[in-house]
Amino acid sequence: MTRPAGDVLLEVTDLKVHFPIKRGIVIDRTVGHVYAVDGVDLAIRRGETYGLVGESGCGKSTLGRAILRLNEPTAGSVKFDGTDVAQLKGEELRKARRRMQMIFQDPMSSLDPRQSVESILLEGMHAHGLDKDKEATQRRLRQLLAAVGLPETSLRKYPHEFSGGQRQRIGIARALAVEPDLIVADEPVSALDVSVQAQVVNLLEDLQDQLGLTYVVIAHDLAVVRHISDRIGVMYLGALVEETDADSLYRDPLHPYTRALLSAIPVPDPQVEDTREQILLAGDLPSPANPPTGCRFHTRCPWRQASLCDTDRPQLREIGGGHRVACHYAEDIRDGRIQPHEVEPELVELTGALNPDLGPPDIGTAAEIL
Repeated sequence: MTRPAGDVLLEVTDLKVHFPIKRGIVIDRTVGHVYAVDGVDLAIRRGETYGLVGESGCGKSTLGRAILRLNEPTAGSVKFDGTDVAQLKGEELRKARRRMQMIFQDPMSSLDPRQSVESILLEGMHAHGLDKDKEATQRRLRQLLAAVGLPETSLRKYPHEFSGGQRQRIGIARALAVEPDLIVADEPVSALDVSVQAQVVNLLEDLQDQLGLTYVVIAHDLAVVRHISDRIGVMYLGALVEETDADSLYRDPLHPYTRALLSAIPVPDPQVEDTREQILLAGDLPSPANPPTGCRFHTRCPWRQASLCDTDRPQLREIGGGHRVACHYAEDIRDGRIQPHEVEPELVELTGALNPDLGPPDIGTAAEIL
């Protein structure tokens, strides 16, 4: 889907989220970090849908939560409509969050089972002073339920009385209750049946057209992302490796990881499926606590070269038409000057400080403990 380009609503610059790994009995010591998000740059225009894809553990959800300050950034900036959210504190941050909301992956665990739907929707409105007039508030609640396709009688019910798709609609209504500009949807349809997925995706698109919303959609279902997104960013081990509009990404993927990811999508035509290129990656995703040097994909890359790949981390660079890619040899791979080769799986080993199989951790001397 294509919409006219607007001004930049969200700009993320060199965002990092590192979680400390603690060890010790009496005194906690930091013995390492999990580099969940490590230097992400992106810009999202007002009114567009930005899709974020990648395999499990690549940092997609952490990035989405860091944008909303649900996870504290270690470094970098998150500018929302010109304001650096990463620097806000207290009341200023609380007020800014009214314009930024989230749809969580599991609707059952994100809804309070002891609250009715009416109470769930009113909670955010009350927190931001949007429930001053009782009659107007009740009218607003009915409008929210109508917008997500639920009857008025749902207000008196509790989350356990609804199906999975209906609970996700309640989660969407809760996000809409405070009239946000940006919604981060973290795997909004992954826990739903295929038919219900289509309903929720169509609902999100209709609401965007009606209310002018901006979406960040985090998902691993590439078909859903292609259907709903204007632009797509591909993440691998905490960083963006490719970014472009949806049609260009699926027609002409440039990063080796993106090519492997798209080759995994099944084609409902036996003849095409048997003849098309399929890239099977060797080995497992490296640990984000001990990422490889140089290009983080080089341990699994069929196009790995002896120079640069192992030593220099590639920067996300534009190669034309708004297409950005983090690969030293993207043009050579695209033009066929570099051919793929077989990859030997590499054993992912943790350092002694992180590997429980190497004996008990060093907890320090008695003087350090006491």
